[in-house]
This record gives sequence, C-alpha cells and structure tokens, in this order.
Amino acid sequence: MKYLRLLLSLVFISVQFLLCAQNQAKDAKLDSKAALQKLSTIYYLIDNFYVDTANFESLTEEAITTILKELDPHSAYISKKDVQKANEPLEGSFEGIGVTFQIFQDTILVVSPVSGGPSDKVGIMAGDKIVKIDGEDAFGKKVNNEYVAKHLRGEKGTKVILGIKRGNSDELIDFEVVRDKIPLNSIDASFMLDNKIGYIKLDRFAKTSMEEFDAALAELKAQKMKSLILDLRGNNGGYLNIATELSNQFLKDDMTIVFTEGDKNPKQVFKTDKKGEFTDGKLVVLIDEGSASASEIVSGAIQDWDRGVIIGRRSFGKGLVQRPFNLADGSVVRLTTARYYTPTGRCIQRSYDKGSEDYFKEMTKRMDHGEFYHADSIQFPDSLKYSTLISGRTVYGGGGIMPDIFMPVDTSYSTKLYTDLIRKGILNRFTLDYVMANRNEILNQYVDFDRFDKEFNITDSMIDDFRTFAEKEGVTWNEEQFERSAPLIKLQIKALIARNEWNMENYYQVVLKEDKVVNKAMEILNDSNQYRKILKR
Repeated sequence: MKYLRLLLSLVFISVQFLLCAQNQAKDAKLDSKAALQKLSTIYYLIDNFYVDTANFESLTEEAITTILKELDPHSAYISKKDVQKANEPLEGSFEGIGVTFQIFQDTILVVSPVSGGPSDKVGIMAGDKIVKIDGEDAFGKKVNNEYVAKHLRGEKGTKVILGIKRGNSDELIDFEVVRDKIPLNSIDASFMLDNKIGYIKLDRFAKTSMEEFDAALAELKAQKMKSLILDLRGNNGGYLNIATELSNQFLKDDMTIVFTEGDKNPKQVFKTDKKGEFTDGKLVVLIDEGSASASEIVSGAIQDWDRGVIIGRRSFGKGLVQRPFNLADGSVVRLTTARYYTPTGRCIQRSYDKGSEDYFKEMTKRMDHGEFYHADSIQFPDSLKYSTLISGRTVYGGGGIMPDIFMPVDTSYSTKLYTDLIRKGILNRFTLDYVMANRNEILNQYVDFDRFDKEFNITDSMIDDFRTFAEKEGVTWNEEQFERSAPLIKLQIKALIARNEWNMENYYQVVLKEDKVVNKAMEILNDSNQYRKILKR
C-alpha cells in the first residue's frame, strides 16, 4: 500500500511533466500512457529486484524535484515538513514568543520584543540574553537560528520558561511566556522625507501587505504628503492579488494592471476596479536587480500607464505564474501555469532556454557585463521596443523592467576593508555591544530618535574603539581604505545604533540621507518640470 500511494503521487506529477514536454518537444512526442507505464515499471523493478531495500519516499521526492527542475526555474516541490516554513513570509504571521533576536557570541540576544507581543507583555526587554529555555542551557555552539526556531516557536497557547540574564547581574530572571500569533510586517519603513515627500519601503507582497500599506498611506497623507517614493528594491514578490490591489491605489478605474496567459490557461486580464487613494500625486517607484515578480507587475503597470517615474536598475525578470497543487501526503507542488505580461504586452519573464543553472547565474553575468554600473551596457533590439499607453514613450521588453532613470551601483566608498567589516559582521556586533553598554545613557541624553538623529555624532574615540574591536575579530585595518570608506562606516554605525535602540524604521531614516537613488527621486519629485519631462506630459 505504501508503494501504491507513492506511485500514485508520482503519476500525478508525471502527467504534468508529460503535458509540458509534449508542447516543447520538436523531434518526437511522448505517448503519455507509454511513459507512465515506463515509470511504473522502473518502480516495480526497484521494489522487486534491487539489491537493497529502497527508500521509495526519498526516491519519489528526488524524482519530483528533478522533473520540475527540467521544466523551468520556478516550478518547485515543497516537502510536507517545509510547507509551513515556506508560507510564513507570505502568510504574514507565525506563532512564537515575539522577539527580534541575534546570535551574539553563542547566546540568544533580544534585539527588541515585538510591541504588544507575548515577550513584551511579561517584561522582556531589548538587550536581554536568553540563557535558559525550559531549564535547559541555551548557549554555546549548539545555538543557531534553527535551534532558536525549534525552541522558541510553537503553537499558540503553549508555554515556555525563559531564563534571562539582564545587564551585569549574575542572577537569572525567569519569565513564563505564553506563545501567540506574531505578525510579520511586510513594510520595513514609512515616514516623511521632507514636508511634501513620503517614503514607503515594501519588503514583500504578503497577505497583510495592503492593510499595512493602507495604514501607512493614510498616516502620510495626514502629514500633508503630496508625492510618494515606493521602494521595491530587493522585493522578490509574493501574492498576485496583493500586487493588483497595490496597483489599484495608483491607477484610475478600468485600467489593465497585468494579464496572464499559458498554453493551457487562457488569457486572464486583471484591471483596476475602484478609484485608488493616490491616483493624482507624483509617484516614483524604486527597483533593482532584486525586484521580482509582484514588484515587476506594479512597476510595469506604473510605467506602461505613464503614472510615475521608475528609478534604479533593471529588475530580476521573474514573470512566471505558479499555482500550488496539494499532494496526498501534505507536500505541495508549485507548478508554473502561465506568464505575466504588462499592460502594453511586455513579457516580464526573461529567457531560461539555457537551463536553470545558467538562469540563476544571470546576476553574476550582469555584473561582469557592466550592467550594474553603465546603462549603455544594455542593448535592446527594435523587436523589444514598446510604447507606453498615454505618452507613447519607448519602453523595453525582453525580461524585467528597465527603469526610466538608471542609477548605477554606488562604489564611492567601496573598499576591501568595508567588505571585510560587512562579511564578518563587525559593524553589527560592535553596535550591539555599544548599545548594550550605553543603552540608558543614550536614552537619557537623547530622549527619542528625533533628537538622536539630529545630535548624535560618531566620535574619534568611538572609531578607535571600533578599530580595536575589528582587529580583535581578525580584520586587517588599512588606514587609507578606512579614509575612503569612513563616511559609509560612520553612517552604518549610527544607523545600526538607531535600529538596536529603537526600530528598523529609524535605521532607514538615517541611511536614506546618503542614498543616491532616494536623493535622485527627491530631486525629480521636487522639480515638476523634470518630472513631467521624463513622463512626456
């Protein structure tokens, strides 16, 4: 029976594979019944004649993975044990104790409790170290992200006893925490950059994203926002319906946002169905090579309708629609069923004709080719030219969204020293140490983030301490390289202190001051003539 169940699950996948293969084969067509019989025979032979006892569950999972890999780069198999983990970022929540943490010197360090979450309610504070979990030592080499997830996450309503070391006290404080549902926010930051321009950074298109976005937009409008920067850099996508709902906010009624089409899936057009909350104000969307899927749907619709200016670098080029199919054992196949097209008909998906391995080396090839640094390194044939739907501007297909304004990777402060500091986590660990040692002093001196932002400066003595810390951690200090990277190093130290003392939004409020892409966006939004000229209005 076990063999039969496994075989039936394989048959389902095999049918999908054969249907796709029939469409793509040029020289010969497979007969589905004969092919299925061939697969069944292989399993029968292994089960009855193989020298050892075969693990059919493992063989089946390997077969499924291999079949899907041959179809396209984004069809995927998710085993039963990984389904929940795979869905969490898009579901917008998980169940646990509600803390942001870091592994610091083999110890679980609470960076901040989630406001209103289980840990916050019982009094756990930023800077606390979790050294015991249910009476068991929770430090040492065994402690990693997987260990923390296994011991601190759990079903809502279950209890866990945490032994907390606070400050310099040797005495542990015990907290009983009742696990609960913890929100995973998809908006990293939302605030006013000046008295007219608002900024929203969306990390992913999750179930809760529109609730978060609507609240952020309302708050910014209450602060008299006239123009908006929507930052989709590094946003690798999420739910299609969230992408269309977000596009709804910027486009007027009955406008095409995206359409999908596949050999076995007829054309489906998604249009705006209501008047959005921000259809008239000036808009800039930021994208880069990490912006994919849903991010490309939004930026493509904004560009095709001449609704706003797209700034950054060419997006990833992921325009394949995956539909989940649940298998009998609780595992899931995410099978590509269609392609995304922008309103002008541009296919978002870039080519994967040379196979998945070559496809995922695309970013390295772009860098080697110079695309991250020079816009003219990207050549588009006339066959890939399209015209926008209002102004008739030229835009390009061929995979991904090419921005209206190209911004190269900023290498102004790049040195080997800075790379080593990032790679070895020196900046992060130094600022954690600094905040832990000076938390009360920082709060007493600066009261809140706004005052910290205006008055806090990185002193020479802090840099001396930082250099000593870096050298102790194995970084070779080069003074000439430090002088070149100093502005960025100091900015990151201040921003990370702000994050560790307050929250992630405050981190962005510090670093965006020196973000050339954001500054370019602000320049364009503050110059109505330049904004209209780009959009040919």
